[in-house]
Amino acid sequence: MSLKITPLDAGLGATVSNIDISKPLDAGTIAALRRAWLEHIVLVFHDQSLSDPQLLDFTRYFGELEYPPYKLLNYSQGSGQKADIPVEINVISNVIEDGKKIGQLGNSEAKWHTDTPFVEQPPSASVLHALELPPSGGNTSFMNMYAVLDALPPALRARIEGRRCKHDVSHTSDGVLRHDYEESKDASECPGPWHPIVRTHPESDRKALYLGKRLYAYIEGLPVAKSEAVLDEIWDIAIRPEFTCEHVWRMGDVLMWDNRCAMHRRDEFDGTQRRIMHRSQLKGEIPV
Repeated sequence: MSLKITPLDAGLGATVSNIDISKPLDAGTIAALRRAWLEHIVLVFHDQSLSDPQLLDFTRYFGELEYPPYKLLNYSQGSGQKADIPVEINVISNVIEDGKKIGQLGNSEAKWHTDTPFVEQPPSASVLHALELPPSGGNTSFMNMYAVLDALPPALRARIEGRRCKHDVSHTSDGVLRHDYEESKDASECPGPWHPIVRTHPESDRKALYLGKRLYAYIEGLPVAKSEAVLDEIWDIAIRPEFTCEHVWRMGDVLMWDNRCAMHRRDEFDGTQRRIMHRSQLKGEIPV
């Protein structure tokens, strides 16, 4: 059967069927998947069974692999991942074995964020494979940042055009302070790179908001209180349901999303239940 792309009834996303991504893909299929990814931002592949090398091989079809955040940051605490996990894989898990975490992020809510915006050249894409899932919870939602930008009132958009935003590196997406950092007095003093709030996608040539995450964000050149007010105004619009979709995970699911024009979040789940996901990333083509 031929490849089938079915758009979701939501603000973004599509399901891809009639494909086994554990097997080698031909050039025509890869090109069709890239077109669908650029158009729909999030692609969902059900009923997949991938080893880590197969997950990395699939990711390589779309660009050069990027290391996980802890590796990019040369994080002194490491990630807790087992030695047999490829260094390009990021284990997202709440599981503790022999008193040690086997991955990152735990079971709490991961608030709206973009993957790894706290480096000078953030990754272009993330690919996430579900290996173990709790009975409920842990759903992942996505946000269309093209659509959010288009929805901003002209006066609000004018206030952010040409400005940059600080992307805090000292806290994780669930708000936990990283071991190598100290708390800052306010958002303007948090460590991290500056990226344009409005960025141009290098492949679609469309403009999108690039917000990173809400917590500890700061708009360059504004008093902190004014920056907070502008960001709150933007986020009041961004979280409208017409710009989002929610994915309820099934075992074997693989999701691929475009970090350059999407944000995502994760629901919390019962910490006594196991959840193990393996994620790969693609390098960004150009600095933001």
